[in-house]
Amino acid sequence: MTPLRIVLADDHVVVREGLKALVNAHHTMCVVGEASDGEAACELSRTLKPDVLVMDLSMPRLNGAQATQRLSEECPSVKVLALTVHEDRGYLTHILQAGARGYVLKRAAADELIRAIRTVADGGIYIDPMIAGKIIQNPMLPHAAATRERAPLSVRETEVLRRIARGYSNKEIAAELGISVKTVETYKARLMDKQGLKSRADIVRFAIRRGWLDSECPSPVGCTGPVGPFPDTRPRKS
Repeated sequence: MTPLRIVLADDHVVVREGLKALVNAHHTMCVVGEASDGEAACELSRTLKPDVLVMDLSMPRLNGAQATQRLSEECPSVKVLALTVHEDRGYLTHILQAGARGYVLKRAAADELIRAIRTVADGGIYIDPMIAGKIIQNPMLPHAAATRERAPLSVRETEVLRRIARGYSNKEIAAELGISVKTVETYKARLMDKQGLKSRADIVRFAIRRGWLDSECPSPVGCTGPVGPFPDTRPRKS
């Protein structure tokens, strides 16, 4: 099995050294590059094409959100995992809207970061449970009350929404469900209208509230388990 190729971006050398030692300790992944600012992180990612870019949010030149936005447009194959001290949901919303696939707090346990890297590399989305819980409990969360009264989703709409939340592209959803890309787009527009969702970040929050990002929840309906990482079962591209 080819090890996952990881690029680390943080403006603190001590942090990068610690992360590198942690990642390289696992035979399934290795650090192939390091950057000390957002601009360098983008340049390295374009050159090295890593599986995952683990990136701090607060960096010089380009911050994490700006670098993520640029990479989502110029190098979408590189999956961004935000690693940060910020526990405010505003940072989470901003980075998800920019295109990040994961959000982990720096105070998380070492195995939490490794789990997040693997989940993001496999095409899923990982939200640190410590911040996911705050999002769910926050009464000011956009659409939190409104979605309870909205029209229910059909089974197919739910299948599409769950995959969007996991980071699937419209093409990947179409291939997996055996429908056209245009049909996927129709389902997406319909479900977002039904639930009052305006962005990808809204979709992820919607999925979190329903426990759909829990690896113990294989069914698209009726899941109420705890928030946590979830694997993506799609085969990795060679």
